[in-house]
Amino acid sequence: MAQQSAQKMAEAPIVNAWSTKSTEPFFRIRNYAPVFDELTTFNLPVEGAIPAELNGWYLRNGPNPRHGHETPHWFTGDGMIHGVRLENGRAAWYRNRWVRTESFDKPFPLYNSDGTRNLHASVANTNVVNHAGKTLALVESSLPYEITNELETLGAYDFGGKLADSMTAHPKICPRTGELHFIGYGSLTSPYVSYHCANASGELIINRGVDVPKLTMMHDFALSSRHIILMDLPVVFRFDIARNAPGDMPFRWSDDYGARLGVLRRDDPYGAIRWFDIQPCYVFHVLNAFDKTTDDGELIVLQAARYTKLWRDDGAPGSDAVIWSWTINLNRGSVTEEQIDERAVEFPRIDDRLIGLPARYGVTVGSGKLVRYDLARGTAEEHSFGTATQPGGPGEAVFAPANSGGGELSGWYLSYVYDPVRDGSDLVIIDASDFQGKPVARVQLPQRVPYGFHGNWIAS
Repeated sequence: MAQQSAQKMAEAPIVNAWSTKSTEPFFRIRNYAPVFDELTTFNLPVEGAIPAELNGWYLRNGPNPRHGHETPHWFTGDGMIHGVRLENGRAAWYRNRWVRTESFDKPFPLYNSDGTRNLHASVANTNVVNHAGKTLALVESSLPYEITNELETLGAYDFGGKLADSMTAHPKICPRTGELHFIGYGSLTSPYVSYHCANASGELIINRGVDVPKLTMMHDFALSSRHIILMDLPVVFRFDIARNAPGDMPFRWSDDYGARLGVLRRDDPYGAIRWFDIQPCYVFHVLNAFDKTTDDGELIVLQAARYTKLWRDDGAPGSDAVIWSWTINLNRGSVTEEQIDERAVEFPRIDDRLIGLPARYGVTVGSGKLVRYDLARGTAEEHSFGTATQPGGPGEAVFAPANSGGGELSGWYLSYVYDPVRDGSDLVIIDASDFQGKPVARVQLPQRVPYGFHGNWIAS
Protein backbone atom coordinates (compact mmCIF):
# COMPACT_ATOMS: atom_id res chain seq x y z
CA MET A 1 0.00 0.00 0.00
CA ALA A 2 2.80 2.43 0.88
CA GLN A 3 4.53 1.69 -2.41
CA GLN A 4 1.31 2.27 -4.37
CA SER A 5 0.71 5.57 -2.56
CA ALA A 6 4.26 6.71 -3.28
CA GLN A 7 3.85 5.89 -6.97
CA LYS A 8 0.48 7.66 -7.18
CA MET A 9 1.91 10.77 -5.57
CA ALA A 10 5.05 10.77 -7.72
CA GLU A 11 3.03 10.59 -10.93
CA ALA A 12 0.80 13.47 -9.86
CA PRO A 13 1.73 16.93 -11.05
CA ILE A 14 2.99 19.68 -8.80
CA VAL A 15 -0.41 20.86 -7.64
CA ASN A 16 -1.11 17.94 -5.28
CA ALA A 17 2.42 16.75 -4.60
CA TRP A 18 2.05 17.13 -0.86
CA SER A 19 -1.36 15.52 -0.60
CA THR A 20 -0.23 11.89 -0.26
CA LYS A 21 2.04 10.62 2.48
CA SER A 22 4.74 8.06 1.65
CA THR A 23 7.86 6.62 3.18
CA GLU A 24 10.00 8.55 0.70
CA PRO A 25 9.73 12.35 0.27
CA PHE A 26 7.99 13.19 -2.99
CA PHE A 27 10.87 15.35 -4.21
CA ARG A 28 13.22 12.35 -4.33
CA ILE A 29 11.22 10.08 -6.65
CA ARG A 30 9.99 9.97 -10.24
CA ASN A 31 9.89 13.33 -11.98
CA TYR A 32 10.61 15.28 -8.80
CA ALA A 33 13.97 13.56 -8.49
CA PRO A 34 16.97 15.58 -9.66
CA VAL A 35 19.01 15.04 -12.81
CA PHE A 36 22.78 15.14 -12.62
CA ASP A 37 24.05 15.81 -16.15
CA GLU A 38 24.48 19.32 -17.54
CA LEU A 39 23.80 18.96 -21.25
CA THR A 40 24.04 21.05 -24.39
CA THR A 41 22.13 19.58 -27.33
CA PHE A 42 21.56 21.25 -30.69
CA ASN A 43 18.78 20.96 -33.30
CA LEU A 44 16.19 19.20 -31.20
CA PRO A 45 13.56 16.94 -32.81
CA VAL A 46 10.14 18.57 -33.18
CA GLU A 47 6.68 17.08 -33.63
CA GLY A 48 4.50 19.62 -35.40
CA ALA A 49 5.73 23.09 -36.35
CA ILE A 50 7.26 25.76 -34.13
CA PRO A 51 5.69 29.15 -34.97
CA ALA A 52 8.17 31.32 -36.81
CA GLU A 53 7.32 34.27 -34.56
CA LEU A 54 8.83 32.49 -31.55
CA ASN A 55 12.40 33.76 -31.47
CA GLY A 56 13.92 33.76 -28.02
CA TRP A 57 14.60 31.67 -24.94
CA TYR A 58 12.25 29.71 -22.73
CA LEU A 59 13.96 29.41 -19.34
CA ARG A 60 12.63 27.70 -16.23
CA ASN A 61 14.22 27.39 -12.79
CA GLY A 62 13.75 24.79 -10.09
CA PRO A 63 15.39 22.90 -7.21
CA ASN A 64 17.80 20.19 -8.33
CA PRO A 65 19.99 19.07 -5.41
CA ARG A 66 23.37 17.78 -6.56
CA HIS A 67 23.48 15.14 -3.84
CA GLY A 68 19.91 13.96 -4.34
CA HIS A 69 18.97 12.48 -0.99
CA GLU A 70 20.52 15.05 1.32
CA THR A 71 18.06 17.90 0.88
CA PRO A 72 15.42 17.89 3.66
CA HIS A 73 12.87 20.05 1.80
CA TRP A 74 11.96 20.52 -1.86
CA PHE A 75 12.37 24.29 -1.55
CA THR A 76 16.05 24.09 -0.54
CA GLY A 77 17.60 22.18 -3.46
CA ASP A 78 20.31 23.74 -5.65
CA GLY A 79 18.86 25.82 -8.47
CA MET A 80 19.03 24.47 -12.02
CA ILE A 81 17.81 26.32 -15.11
CA HIS A 82 16.52 24.41 -18.13
CA GLY A 83 16.46 26.42 -21.33
CA VAL A 84 15.39 25.99 -24.94
CA ARG A 85 16.40 28.42 -27.67
CA LEU A 86 13.79 28.83 -30.42
CA GLU A 87 14.65 30.61 -33.66
CA ASN A 88 13.25 30.68 -37.18
CA GLY A 89 10.92 27.75 -36.66
CA ARG A 90 13.44 25.41 -35.08
CA ALA A 91 14.58 24.39 -31.63
CA ALA A 92 18.20 25.50 -31.86
CA TRP A 93 19.37 24.09 -28.52
CA TYR A 94 18.59 22.77 -25.08
CA ARG A 95 20.82 23.54 -22.11
CA ASN A 96 20.55 22.89 -18.40
CA ARG A 97 22.92 24.42 -15.87
CA TRP A 98 23.12 24.72 -12.12
CA VAL A 99 23.24 28.30 -10.92
CA ARG A 100 26.74 28.46 -9.52
CA THR A 101 26.31 30.86 -6.66
CA GLU A 102 29.13 31.76 -4.29
CA SER A 103 27.85 29.13 -1.84
CA PHE A 104 27.47 26.41 -4.49
CA ASP A 105 30.82 24.63 -4.07
CA LYS A 106 31.56 25.74 -0.52
CA PRO A 107 28.22 26.28 1.25
CA PHE A 108 28.04 28.94 3.94
CA PRO A 109 25.04 29.96 6.04
CA LEU A 110 22.57 32.69 5.19
CA TYR A 111 22.70 34.05 8.74
CA ASN A 112 26.01 35.01 10.32
CA SER A 113 26.79 34.33 13.99
CA ASP A 114 25.72 37.87 14.92
CA GLY A 115 22.29 37.44 13.27
CA THR A 116 23.07 39.49 10.16
CA ARG A 117 22.46 38.00 6.72
CA ASN A 118 24.99 37.01 4.11
CA LEU A 119 22.90 37.73 1.03
CA HIS A 120 25.43 35.99 -1.24
CA ALA A 121 24.50 32.59 0.26
CA SER A 122 21.95 31.30 -2.22
CA VAL A 123 20.49 28.31 -4.02
CA ALA A 124 18.91 30.64 -6.65
CA ASN A 125 16.30 28.00 -7.43
CA THR A 126 12.88 29.67 -7.82
CA ASN A 127 12.56 31.92 -10.87
CA VAL A 128 14.48 33.47 -13.76
CA VAL A 129 13.51 36.91 -15.10
CA ASN A 130 14.87 39.44 -17.57
CA HIS A 131 14.84 43.20 -17.00
CA ALA A 132 16.92 46.07 -18.41
CA GLY A 133 19.14 43.65 -20.34
CA LYS A 134 19.98 41.45 -17.37
CA THR A 135 18.75 37.91 -16.76
CA LEU A 136 18.49 37.09 -13.05
CA ALA A 137 18.10 33.79 -11.22
CA LEU A 138 16.10 34.36 -8.04
CA VAL A 139 15.36 32.94 -4.63
CA GLU A 140 13.68 35.08 -2.00
CA SER A 141 16.31 34.62 0.70
CA SER A 142 19.19 36.23 -1.16
CA LEU A 143 20.48 38.61 -3.79
CA PRO A 144 19.75 37.82 -7.45
CA TYR A 145 22.40 36.03 -9.49
CA GLU A 146 22.98 37.19 -13.05
CA ILE A 147 23.30 34.60 -15.81
CA THR A 148 24.12 34.73 -19.52
CA ASN A 149 21.91 33.70 -22.45
CA GLU A 150 23.88 30.42 -22.42
CA LEU A 151 22.93 29.92 -18.74
CA GLU A 152 26.41 30.50 -17.32
CA THR A 153 26.51 32.26 -13.94
CA LEU A 154 28.12 35.72 -13.84
CA GLY A 155 27.70 36.46 -10.12
CA ALA A 156 25.55 38.12 -7.49
CA TYR A 157 23.79 41.30 -8.60
CA ASP A 158 23.03 44.13 -6.14
CA PHE A 159 21.98 46.94 -8.50
CA GLY A 160 25.35 48.68 -8.31
CA GLY A 161 25.56 48.36 -4.52
CA LYS A 162 22.12 49.90 -3.91
CA LEU A 163 20.36 46.70 -2.82
CA ALA A 164 21.28 45.50 0.67
CA ASP A 165 18.33 43.15 0.92
CA SER A 166 16.99 39.91 -0.50
CA MET A 167 14.83 40.01 -3.62
CA THR A 168 11.56 38.18 -4.03
CA ALA A 169 11.40 35.46 -6.65
CA HIS A 170 8.25 37.15 -7.95
CA PRO A 171 9.13 40.67 -9.09
CA LYS A 172 6.61 42.47 -11.27
CA ILE A 173 7.48 44.43 -14.41
CA CYS A 174 4.99 47.24 -15.06
CA PRO A 175 3.98 47.11 -18.75
CA ARG A 176 3.27 50.86 -18.73
CA THR A 177 6.49 52.21 -17.16
CA GLY A 178 8.92 49.31 -17.56
CA GLU A 179 9.69 49.53 -13.83
CA LEU A 180 10.72 46.43 -11.88
CA HIS A 181 8.87 46.25 -8.54
CA PHE A 182 9.84 43.75 -5.87
CA ILE A 183 9.81 43.03 -2.16
CA GLY A 184 12.32 41.51 0.22
CA TYR A 185 12.08 39.84 3.60
CA GLY A 186 14.22 37.78 5.95
CA SER A 187 15.84 40.23 8.36
CA LEU A 188 15.74 39.00 11.96
CA THR A 189 15.15 42.60 13.11
CA SER A 190 12.48 45.12 12.12
CA PRO A 191 11.63 46.09 9.44
CA TYR A 192 11.13 42.46 8.45
CA VAL A 193 9.80 43.32 4.98
CA SER A 194 10.85 45.93 2.43
CA TYR A 195 9.64 47.28 -0.91
CA HIS A 196 11.92 48.24 -3.82
CA CYS A 197 11.62 49.56 -7.35
CA ALA A 198 14.07 49.81 -10.24
CA ASN A 199 13.31 52.05 -13.21
CA ALA A 200 13.15 50.83 -16.81
CA SER A 201 16.92 51.29 -17.14
CA GLY A 202 17.58 49.03 -14.16
CA GLU A 203 18.53 51.75 -11.65
CA LEU A 204 17.24 51.06 -8.15
CA ILE A 205 15.23 54.15 -7.17
CA ILE A 206 13.05 53.08 -4.20
CA ASN A 207 14.03 51.28 -0.98
CA ARG A 208 11.65 51.41 1.98
CA GLY A 209 10.82 49.29 4.99
CA VAL A 210 7.38 47.80 5.66
CA ASP A 211 6.22 47.56 9.26
CA VAL A 212 4.83 44.08 10.05
CA PRO A 213 4.61 42.48 13.52
CA LYS A 214 6.88 39.48 12.89
CA LEU A 215 9.10 37.92 10.25
CA THR A 216 6.32 36.70 7.98
CA MET A 217 6.93 34.66 4.81
CA MET A 218 5.87 37.14 2.12
CA HIS A 219 6.57 35.01 -0.93
CA ASP A 220 4.65 37.14 -3.44
CA PHE A 221 2.84 40.47 -3.75
CA ALA A 222 0.67 42.20 -6.33
CA LEU A 223 0.98 45.23 -8.59
CA SER A 224 -1.87 47.27 -10.05
CA SER A 225 -1.57 50.36 -12.21
CA ARG A 226 -1.81 52.62 -9.15
CA HIS A 227 -0.97 50.43 -6.15
CA ILE A 228 1.36 47.92 -4.52
CA ILE A 229 -0.61 45.22 -2.67
CA LEU A 230 1.21 43.37 0.12
CA MET A 231 0.02 40.14 1.77
CA ASP A 232 0.83 39.89 5.48
CA LEU A 233 -0.26 36.31 6.17
CA PRO A 234 0.03 33.90 9.12
CA VAL A 235 3.11 31.87 8.16
CA VAL A 236 5.91 33.19 10.37
CA PHE A 237 9.54 32.47 11.18
CA ARG A 238 10.30 29.95 13.91
CA PHE A 239 13.70 30.15 15.62
CA ASP A 240 13.38 26.64 17.06
CA ILE A 241 13.05 25.07 13.61
CA ALA A 242 15.91 27.17 12.25
CA ARG A 243 18.14 25.99 15.10
CA ASN A 244 17.11 22.33 15.27
CA ALA A 245 16.26 21.40 11.67
CA PRO A 246 18.90 22.91 9.35
CA GLY A 247 17.71 22.93 5.74
CA ASP A 248 14.02 22.65 6.59
CA MET A 249 11.77 25.62 5.96
CA PRO A 250 11.86 27.54 9.29
CA PHE A 251 8.29 28.85 8.93
CA ARG A 252 5.01 27.58 10.35
CA TRP A 253 1.35 28.54 10.46
CA SER A 254 0.29 30.79 13.35
CA ASP A 255 -3.29 30.78 14.64
CA ASP A 256 -2.65 34.09 16.40
CA TYR A 257 -0.99 36.17 13.68
CA GLY A 258 -4.01 37.09 11.56
CA ALA A 259 -4.10 38.02 7.87
CA ARG A 260 -4.30 41.36 6.07
CA LEU A 261 -3.66 43.09 2.76
CA GLY A 262 -1.57 46.24 2.63
CA VAL A 263 -2.14 48.93 -0.01
CA LEU A 264 0.58 51.42 -0.95
CA ARG A 265 0.04 54.10 -3.58
CA ARG A 266 2.66 53.93 -6.33
CA ASP A 267 2.67 57.73 -6.64
CA ASP A 268 3.56 57.98 -2.92
CA PRO A 269 6.00 55.09 -2.40
CA TYR A 270 7.20 56.30 1.00
CA GLY A 271 3.70 57.10 2.22
CA ALA A 272 1.46 55.26 4.64
CA ILE A 273 0.35 51.69 3.94
CA ARG A 274 -3.37 51.02 4.49
CA TRP A 275 -4.08 47.58 5.97
CA PHE A 276 -7.26 45.56 5.43
CA ASP A 277 -8.02 42.45 7.49
CA ILE A 278 -9.03 39.27 5.65
CA GLN A 279 -9.80 35.67 6.62
CA PRO A 280 -6.63 33.73 7.56
CA CYS A 281 -5.11 31.93 4.58
CA TYR A 282 -1.84 31.68 2.67
CA VAL A 283 -0.89 32.67 -0.88
CA PHE A 284 2.26 31.56 -2.65
CA HIS A 285 1.31 32.97 -6.04
CA VAL A 286 -0.70 35.92 -7.31
CA LEU A 287 -2.58 35.69 -10.58
CA ASN A 288 -3.08 39.44 -11.05
CA ALA A 289 -4.39 42.66 -9.53
CA PHE A 290 -6.02 45.71 -11.09
CA ASP A 291 -7.75 48.96 -10.19
CA LYS A 292 -11.41 49.56 -10.88
CA THR A 293 -13.50 52.72 -10.44
CA THR A 294 -17.23 52.22 -9.80
CA ASP A 295 -20.16 54.12 -8.35
CA ASP A 296 -19.38 52.31 -5.09
CA GLY A 297 -15.88 53.77 -4.95
CA GLU A 298 -12.27 53.06 -5.91
CA LEU A 299 -11.65 49.31 -5.95
CA ILE A 300 -8.64 47.01 -6.17
CA VAL A 301 -9.24 43.43 -7.36
CA LEU A 302 -6.65 40.82 -6.33
CA GLN A 303 -6.72 37.29 -7.77
CA ALA A 304 -4.52 34.49 -6.43
CA ALA A 305 -4.16 30.79 -5.58
CA ARG A 306 -5.29 30.55 -1.95
CA TYR A 307 -4.52 27.91 0.68
CA THR A 308 -6.86 27.56 3.65
CA LYS A 309 -3.83 26.72 5.83
CA LEU A 310 -0.14 26.06 5.25
CA TRP A 311 2.56 24.30 7.29
CA ARG A 312 0.67 23.98 10.56
CA ASP A 313 2.62 20.99 11.88
CA ASP A 314 5.29 20.34 9.27
CA GLY A 315 6.41 21.36 5.79
CA ALA A 316 3.28 19.97 4.10
CA PRO A 317 0.53 22.44 3.07
CA GLY A 318 -2.44 20.61 4.56
CA SER A 319 -4.79 21.87 1.84
CA ASP A 320 -4.90 22.46 -1.90
CA ALA A 321 -4.84 25.92 -3.41
CA VAL A 322 -7.83 27.21 -5.37
CA ILE A 323 -8.32 30.47 -7.23
CA TRP A 324 -9.77 33.21 -5.04
CA SER A 325 -10.56 36.90 -5.46
CA TRP A 326 -10.41 39.80 -3.00
CA THR A 327 -12.01 43.17 -3.80
CA ILE A 328 -10.70 46.05 -1.69
CA ASN A 329 -12.99 49.08 -1.50
CA LEU A 330 -10.68 51.98 -0.68
CA ASN A 331 -13.59 54.36 -0.01
CA ARG A 332 -15.43 52.07 2.38
CA GLY A 333 -12.30 50.54 3.92
CA SER A 334 -13.64 47.03 3.37
CA VAL A 335 -12.71 43.78 1.61
CA THR A 336 -15.00 41.30 -0.14
CA GLU A 337 -13.64 37.74 -0.52
CA GLU A 338 -14.86 35.26 -3.14
CA GLN A 339 -13.82 31.77 -4.25
CA ILE A 340 -13.68 31.64 -8.05
CA ASP A 341 -13.39 27.88 -8.59
CA GLU A 342 -13.13 24.57 -6.74
CA ARG A 343 -10.31 23.00 -8.78
CA ALA A 344 -6.99 22.40 -7.05
CA VAL A 345 -4.47 24.47 -9.03
CA GLU A 346 -1.19 26.31 -8.66
CA PHE A 347 1.28 28.47 -10.61
CA PRO A 348 -1.25 31.01 -11.98
CA ARG A 349 -0.04 33.19 -14.88
CA ILE A 350 -1.47 35.80 -17.22
CA ASP A 351 -0.18 37.53 -20.32
CA ASP A 352 2.60 39.54 -18.64
CA ARG A 353 1.82 42.55 -20.83
CA LEU A 354 -1.31 42.94 -18.67
CA ILE A 355 0.28 42.83 -15.23
CA GLY A 356 -1.63 45.35 -13.11
CA LEU A 357 -4.40 45.68 -15.70
CA PRO A 358 -7.62 43.70 -16.18
CA ALA A 359 -6.69 40.41 -17.88
CA ARG A 360 -9.35 38.13 -19.30
CA TYR A 361 -7.41 34.86 -19.16
CA GLY A 362 -5.38 33.17 -16.43
CA VAL A 363 -3.72 29.79 -16.92
CA THR A 364 -2.87 27.45 -14.03
CA VAL A 365 -1.45 23.97 -13.42
CA GLY A 366 -3.94 21.30 -12.37
CA SER A 367 -3.64 17.55 -11.94
CA GLY A 368 -2.37 16.24 -15.28
CA LYS A 369 -3.62 19.32 -17.09
CA LEU A 370 -3.53 23.05 -17.57
CA VAL A 371 -6.65 24.95 -16.50
CA ARG A 372 -7.40 28.29 -18.15
CA TYR A 373 -9.88 30.68 -16.58
CA ASP A 374 -11.97 33.14 -18.53
CA LEU A 375 -12.10 35.73 -15.76
CA ALA A 376 -14.64 37.88 -17.62
CA ARG A 377 -17.17 35.08 -18.09
CA GLY A 378 -16.39 33.09 -14.95
CA THR A 379 -15.72 29.88 -16.89
CA ALA A 380 -12.77 27.51 -17.26
CA GLU A 381 -11.41 25.07 -19.82
CA GLU A 382 -8.80 22.33 -19.58
CA HIS A 383 -5.93 21.03 -21.68
CA SER A 384 -5.08 17.51 -20.54
CA PHE A 385 -1.88 15.59 -21.17
CA GLY A 386 -1.31 11.85 -21.50
CA THR A 387 -4.12 9.44 -20.65
CA ALA A 388 -6.37 8.80 -17.68
CA THR A 389 -4.07 6.02 -16.46
CA GLN A 390 -0.81 7.76 -17.44
CA PRO A 391 -1.40 11.53 -17.12
CA GLY A 392 1.36 13.81 -18.30
CA GLY A 393 2.73 16.34 -15.88
CA PRO A 394 2.75 19.98 -17.06
CA GLY A 395 4.71 22.67 -15.32
CA GLU A 396 3.92 26.37 -15.18
CA ALA A 397 2.63 27.66 -18.52
CA VAL A 398 4.07 30.95 -19.81
CA PHE A 399 2.41 33.09 -22.47
CA ALA A 400 4.53 34.17 -25.45
CA PRO A 401 2.78 36.81 -27.60
CA ALA A 402 2.84 36.58 -31.37
CA ASN A 403 3.53 40.32 -31.64
CA SER A 404 3.46 43.40 -29.46
CA GLY A 405 0.04 44.53 -30.68
CA GLY A 406 -1.85 41.24 -30.47
CA GLY A 407 -4.33 40.30 -27.78
CA GLU A 408 -4.40 37.53 -25.18
CA LEU A 409 -5.36 34.91 -27.77
CA SER A 410 -2.66 35.95 -30.24
CA GLY A 411 0.26 33.86 -29.00
CA TRP A 412 1.21 30.58 -27.41
CA TYR A 413 1.57 28.89 -24.04
CA LEU A 414 4.89 27.21 -23.37
CA SER A 415 5.34 24.52 -20.73
CA TYR A 416 7.70 21.66 -19.93
CA VAL A 417 5.59 18.50 -19.79
CA TYR A 418 6.71 15.18 -18.33
CA ASP A 419 5.86 12.01 -20.27
CA PRO A 420 5.70 9.11 -17.77
CA VAL A 421 5.58 6.49 -20.54
CA ARG A 422 9.08 7.24 -21.80
CA ASP A 423 10.25 8.94 -18.59
CA GLY A 424 11.16 12.03 -20.58
CA SER A 425 10.06 15.61 -21.13
CA ASP A 426 8.93 17.88 -23.95
CA LEU A 427 8.61 21.60 -24.42
CA VAL A 428 4.94 21.81 -25.44
CA ILE A 429 3.61 24.80 -27.40
CA ILE A 430 -0.16 25.42 -27.32
CA ASP A 431 -2.01 27.94 -29.48
CA ALA A 432 -3.76 30.34 -27.10
CA SER A 433 -6.67 30.67 -29.57
CA ASP A 434 -7.22 26.88 -29.51
CA PHE A 435 -6.45 26.02 -25.90
CA GLN A 436 -8.09 22.59 -25.92
CA GLY A 437 -6.71 21.65 -29.33
CA LYS A 438 -3.66 19.58 -30.15
CA PRO A 439 -0.37 21.37 -29.39
CA VAL A 440 1.11 23.07 -32.41
CA ALA A 441 4.53 21.66 -31.50
CA ARG A 442 6.28 19.33 -29.07
CA VAL A 443 10.04 19.73 -28.74
CA GLN A 444 11.55 16.48 -27.48
CA LEU A 445 14.22 17.21 -24.89
CA PRO A 446 17.35 15.07 -24.46
CA GLN A 447 16.61 14.35 -20.81
CA ARG A 448 13.86 14.56 -18.23
CA VAL A 449 13.12 18.02 -16.81
CA PRO A 450 12.17 17.57 -13.14
CA TYR A 451 9.11 19.39 -11.84
CA GLY A 452 10.26 22.81 -10.75
CA PHE A 453 9.05 26.30 -10.12
CA HIS A 454 8.96 29.32 -12.41
CA GLY A 455 10.32 30.67 -15.64
CA ASN A 456 9.73 33.09 -18.47
CA TRP A 457 9.80 33.56 -22.21
CA ILE A 458 12.55 36.02 -23.17
CA ALA A 459 12.05 37.29 -26.70
CA SER A 460 15.15 37.96 -28.78
